[in-house]
Amino acid sequence: MDYLIRFSQSHETFRLPEIEALALIEGVDLKVVSYSLDSPFCVVHLPSEDAAKHLIRRSILVMSIYELWGSGVTLDDVHAAVRSTTAHLWPRYLACSFKFTLDSYQGSRAADDKIAIINSFAYLGFAGPIVMRRPDEEFTLFEDWEFNSTPLGIPDPKCSFFGRYLATGARDLPKKLDLKKRRYISTTSMDAELALVTANLALAAPGKLMYDPFVGTGSFPIACAQFGALTFGSDIDGRSIRGDDRKKTLKGNFDQYGLLSGLGGTFTADLTNSPIRRNALTGHGDGVKGRLFDGIVCDPPYGVREGLRVLGVRDPEKSPWVIPKGIEMYKQPDFVPPRKPYSFLAMLDDILLFSAQTLVDNGRLSFWMPTANDEDQEMPVPMHPYLELVSVCTQVFNKWSRRLITYRRIPDAQVDQDAFNSREEGAQHLGKTVDELNPFRRAYFNKFET
Repeated sequence: MDYLIRFSQSHETFRLPEIEALALIEGVDLKVVSYSLDSPFCVVHLPSEDAAKHLIRRSILVMSIYELWGSGVTLDDVHAAVRSTTAHLWPRYLACSFKFTLDSYQGSRAADDKIAIINSFAYLGFAGPIVMRRPDEEFTLFEDWEFNSTPLGIPDPKCSFFGRYLATGARDLPKKLDLKKRRYISTTSMDAELALVTANLALAAPGKLMYDPFVGTGSFPIACAQFGALTFGSDIDGRSIRGDDRKKTLKGNFDQYGLLSGLGGTFTADLTNSPIRRNALTGHGDGVKGRLFDGIVCDPPYGVREGLRVLGVRDPEKSPWVIPKGIEMYKQPDFVPPRKPYSFLAMLDDILLFSAQTLVDNGRLSFWMPTANDEDQEMPVPMHPYLELVSVCTQVFNKWSRRLITYRRIPDAQVDQDAFNSREEGAQHLGKTVDELNPFRRAYFNKFET
């Protein structure tokens, strides 16, 4: 049967990828019948009412889902569809308490018109009491109007949908994890709503191992743990993990939400000098052995506030004493290891390579990447032969955007080995200064002028 999903009108490019990811998590056979970025209404085909409820129960961008009784361009079309396809359902609701509502997106109706529209469904024959709070059943007529329809005097909506309410999404969950109420955050902490969406796209669920190599104060691991996954994280700066007292720490954030059981552990490391075992990309892997993560989620540093850096020495010949001194002092609590400038493009390549080496078959990488809105300066989506692009979701700001890019780890047997063998390894990213190594930073401070 067909069902109507009522999305929130925000983060439009994220909505369908989230629902498709949730269908995989819940094992639901989902078919999208109709959908547009310009509308919060999406018609899908699902096997059952229970499947519909399971599909959206942890969705952040879905407001509710309805059993679709009829749709059409005009109200008469809706009535005709309801009469022809759902007459066998009416007897089930004759005696129950019920409620009718009208949801007009981008439009409005006068009170008298609303009453007349609701009364036009009298042929359904419902004889139970009308209850406005917590009725047994709720029926809604959705109207999709043209933009700015009220000041333009447009008399009728583009189309209408009539359905029976089934369930609500997890729209309240971001309020629970709201950064405004979190004990410990930083200037780069990801807001709760988008962190939860990222966790959904990465298929975080009970029994899954999730990892964030740029963990900071733990926004992504917290979101993944909220959905039952066991999470791990690392950061080049251990101070962001340790915080400044017992409560204002990454661990304290997990404790605040009662999610300590979902924190596997954290450690100090950078992506290029990680103690995590990596599996060689030989093309003969069994899908599990040598690879341990079901998902990798992260928001890498963009290098705007300060230049990107990794562990190491910029010029070992000029300062040969740095490395021996570090070996001698690294256990001291106030030791800060030396760092050198790091190419932004090299970081993207390293994230993909690390993910290909550590994700199990069909495991997911979901990470955020900035780009300019100008096509001439737009940064291409990085690719890797062992990773299949699943979705690209975009959050637009003024002159730049950030994209949530999600990949699936391809089983070795399905990888195009010729493409992998011909791929340029160790691409050179020339430059010494932070601006030379980071085209996005350079464009950002030049106000994205071509």
